[in-house]
Amino acid sequence: MINDYEATSPITDDTNYSTKKTLSNDDVISTINGLIETCKDGQEGFTQAADGVERSDLKTLFYEFAQQRSQFAGELQTLVQSLGGDPENSGSIAGSLHRGWINIKSAVTGKDDAAILNECERGEDSAKKAYKEALDQFLPANILDTVQSQYTSIQAAHDRVRALRDAANGDKSTSATTSY
Repeated sequence: MINDYEATSPITDDTNYSTKKTLSNDDVISTINGLIETCKDGQEGFTQAADGVERSDLKTLFYEFAQQRSQFAGELQTLVQSLGGDPENSGSIAGSLHRGWINIKSAVTGKDDAAILNECERGEDSAKKAYKEALDQFLPANILDTVQSQYTSIQAAHDRVRALRDAANGDKSTSATTSY
């Protein structure tokens, strides 16, 4: 005879929970601090880009993205503090080299919008990569929500910059703006 309780209880498999590796508090802080550096590097890169272009629409966009990255860094710094950690306050030279923003200075010197957009897109590729790596980790739910939301915005910024870059490089199949 089948036990009535066994027949009506759902069968659950708890093995997934036991095999997931949870991050230590220090690992979570380190991951978030890495994203803070990424945001600070992007903030500096977009500010340099804005200073280096002549077109007012690009200046405005780049300043908006710089402000966005500053806001993201602030949100992440608050999360680090809530975990009892010491938040990053700046990007790093090594980080900017790694994240692809270092060449923005040479592009800005030439005042070449297409070159500046190329460098911005490279920087955004690096930011996307850093966020994807963070999202692949088992972050606490409140932190995961913030990182996912910021990643979505970074992806949108990347796509916008790429479309502008393609338009500046003469690729008419992808255009960020329409002229009338």
